[in-house]
Amino acid sequence: MSIIDSIDHVVLTVANVEESCAFYSKVLGMKVITFGGGRKALEFGAQKINLHQYGQEFEPHAKSPVPGSSDLCFVASIPIREVLQHLKQLDVKVLEGPVSRTGAKGPITSIYFRDPDGNLLEISNYETV
Repeated sequence: MSIIDSIDHVVLTVANVEESCAFYSKVLGMKVITFGGGRKALEFGAQKINLHQYGQEFEPHAKSPVPGSSDLCFVASIPIREVLQHLKQLDVKVLEGPVSRTGAKGPITSIYFRDPDGNLLEISNYETV
């Protein structure tokens, strides 16, 4: 029996909050929101990514928070070929893909690229049968 139903949010420690907001909103269409004393987050679907400025992290935080240490996979609502076209238009370098992988709920097709801090981002579509 699992105690957990879903992920509400994750935290990314970034070198520059404004640069990260601009990248994630422009490249992935995430909504930038401000909450709790001017903190920034990236909202998408029913989740969000809270952003911590490196060296000014909010308490409590990870033991050793550093920019560029995350590997995140997002499920896209549009076909991977359209994501690839979008990334090409924005001059975002794709590192790998499309490739077949295994997601939390089965086979996925993925592409990989990096954000401004060097975090690895994976965008995926679940394969339809």
